[in-house]
This record gives sequence, structure tokens and C-alpha cells, in this order.
Amino acid sequence: MSRLEELTTGALVQGVLAERPVRVVQIEWHGSNALTLTYTDESGKPGQELLYRDDESRLAVQERGRVWSLDADGHLFRLVSEAKRISLAYLFDPFLAVQVSTLEPLPHQIDAVYSRMLALQPLRFLLADDPGAGKTIMAGLFCKELAIRGDVERCLVVAPGSLVEQWQDELWAKFRLDFEILTRDMIEASRTGNPFAERPLLIARLDHLSRNEDVQAKLAATDWDLVVIDEAHKLSAHRFGNEVKETKRYKLGKLAGSVARHLLLMTATPHSGKEEDFQLFMALLDGDRFEGRPREGVHADTSDLMRRLVKEKLLKFDGTRLFPERRAASPSYPLSDDEMLLYKHVTEYVQEEMNRADRLKAEGEGRRGAVVGFALTILQRRLASSPEAIYQSLVRRRKRLEARVAEERPRRRAAEAAAEIGVPQVPHEFRDVGGSSSWSSTTPSATPSGRWCMSGHWSATS
Repeated sequence: MSRLEELTTGALVQGVLAERPVRVVQIEWHGSNALTLTYTDESGKPGQELLYRDDESRLAVQERGRVWSLDADGHLFRLVSEAKRISLAYLFDPFLAVQVSTLEPLPHQIDAVYSRMLALQPLRFLLADDPGAGKTIMAGLFCKELAIRGDVERCLVVAPGSLVEQWQDELWAKFRLDFEILTRDMIEASRTGNPFAERPLLIARLDHLSRNEDVQAKLAATDWDLVVIDEAHKLSAHRFGNEVKETKRYKLGKLAGSVARHLLLMTATPHSGKEEDFQLFMALLDGDRFEGRPREGVHADTSDLMRRLVKEKLLKFDGTRLFPERRAASPSYPLSDDEMLLYKHVTEYVQEEMNRADRLKAEGEGRRGAVVGFALTILQRRLASSPEAIYQSLVRRRKRLEARVAEERPRRRAAEAAAEIGVPQVPHEFRDVGGSSSWSSTTPSATPSGRWCMSGHWSATS
């Protein structure tokens, strides 16, 4: 007795024909309980027989058939072999992502992806080239290359809200990477309640993630092959003495690093001028190495964690500059008599009020003085822009000062009326730090025996 499953191509079977065995040529199943057997007898004469499970009792396999019969669908075999060939293509073409993408990368982009980033496994890297270098292209090229090699299936891009659509368009147009943008509607419509787990390619808004703890909890419950954070300088932290103050965005950066195997930060302004803040920023990539305060010689070399190219070093394949050479100069030009008079008056005004801002700092109102100083500095910039710009600035400033004076007049009249009838007063000082007016006034104060009404009457209270 032999089962129908034992009837394979090439097998010698007894029981199909009463007097002699047959050689199986082809098997065609009909469901799981019947098959059509195509065979040849000893003389080579072909024949067919429809067999059922009930016929198994009279069948006997005398000789096993071939394991590989080579009678499968040739078109399907071609597709499978081609898929296998493509999956191994990167072994023969080291720049395969470039070939299958609709772009012509520049030398510095190829160098960043294939010489620097692909060599780091796992990746912890800061791409800090100047604006215009094509950091989005480099991130997409890196993601495409890893996807071809089977190293990236899940990728999360975190970008400012104004850039998410641009990221989505470029990743699809140039690399055919179909990213979706994370929205509140997507979160609410998620079947499992966690859209991060359901979608392998996502683009999320930076502030949406950093300000929403519920969304962060969903992110923390998932794992990602690659996380890319654009405008990463927004992930800032500051050190005050022995205390480190981490912003919400910085905490999001730490969370992203904990759920990602590869982490890529991108910014054109990695250093704010404060070494301690820069060290905290680099701690997102290597927390052990940048632990504690900066130490001389320990954190000086960061070439293994970041790349910084300025526009002057960006070249084309023919060796020419990608951007025109920048030449800074301060040209001089003559002013008319009216322009010179305007410049003189504005400069004197700024100098006088800047001195007043310095006095405010000396009196302990440092924050207020800094704001005033900054506002007055803007006036000179407006002056250098055009006469119309400084005119509009002075008109707006005059309106603001007139509004402040109008608000103060009722208070001053109330204070004078209160002083005439001897009502106890609380000193109130008013200074117009930006203009030429300065005075002190008093405001009425309620007493246990009565209250002062703005109408000028004294009203007794119980």
C-alpha cells in the first residue's frame, strides 16, 4: 500500500495497470484527495488514470522517483532566481543604491555614505555639512543601500513640521521609498493603538513627538533599524553648575537612540559656541565617551562620529567648486545730507538708550536691559537697510509708547486724587526706558475701613 503523496515523477508504480507496472510522468492534484496520473507503460505507451484515496490500497511504489523532477513552472523559477540575484547584487556592485535611484550624487555624498557611514556598524553618526550639501539625499541614499542589503526594514525620520512633506516627496521621487507621515488621525485609526508598530516607514514631526508623552510611550514600545533626525541642533541641553537641564527635544533624542540600531543626526549648525553644550549634544551618539565635563584631549577628536564640510570644500566630479567662492567685503558709499542727518539722529538715539539699558543692568534689571538693548540695536540694522525700513520702525515704536502713556494716565489721575484726600498709597514706578519720558506715580491702596473707587468717591466697607 502506498499513499498518493508517494507517486512522484519517475517512480515505478504497481497497481495502476493490472498486469504490469507503470512509470510516472506527471502528477496533477485535484484538491487533497484525488489526482490525475500521467504514465507510460513498459513499451513507452502513455496513459492517464484518475486516482482517489480509496485506490491507495492497490498501489505499491517499487522504485522511488527523482527528488528534483524539473517539471515546475519555468516562468516562476525565473522570477525566484532573479529575486535571489538582486538580493545579492550589492556584493558585485558596491554602489547599487546609486544605480537604482533617480539621482546623480556628488562626490562628497558618495564619500559620506559609502566611505564613512556604511563602514560603521551599528551607525552612530552626525552629518554636519553646510546647507546645500544635500544631507537629505545622503540620508535617503544610506537608507536605500541598507534596504537593498536587507539591513533596514523599519526606518523612522524625525523632522521639523515644515519639512516633513519635503522629506516624503524626495524619498519617494528619488529612491522610491514609500514613507507615511505620522498624524493624529493615523494614531486614532491605528488598529493596535500603536502606529509605530504597524508601519515600517514613517516620518514624524519633531515637536509632535517631543511634546506628547503618550506618543513617546508608543515609540518606546517599538524597535527601529534606522532613525534619522533632521535639524538635530534643536535637541539641546545645557549645564548649570553640576546640573544638566535637558529639553523635551533632547529627551526625545535619547529615546530615539535607545530604540534604534542605526542613529543618524543631521544639522548644519552642530556647535553653538559652548563646548559643554556641544558635549551634551554628542552624548546622544556616545553617552559613555562624553560623560561628565569636557576634558582636554579626551573630546577634541570627533572625526569618527561626525563629518563637517563647508561649502568651499564641496566639489563636482571635474574638480570645480559646487558653490561660487564667497568673498566678504565692506563696501563704502556716500550719503546725502538728509541721509547723513537721519543716520546721526538715529545713532544718537540708540547710543543714549543703550546707556539707559546699561543702567538698568547695573540696577539689577539685567533681563529687562538685555531686551531693550537688543531692540535698540535692531534700529541701526533697519537704518542700514533703507530709509523706509527705519521710518516704519520708528512709527511703530512711537505708537507703542503712546499706548503705554495712555494706559498710565488714568492710574496717575487716580493717584493724584487719592493724595488730595489723604488716602494711603502704594508707590508705583513707571519708566519709559525706550523713550524720553520718565516719571513716578502712585496708585491707591485699599484699607480695612474702605476702598477707593475710580470714579473719585470714597466708599466705606464693613
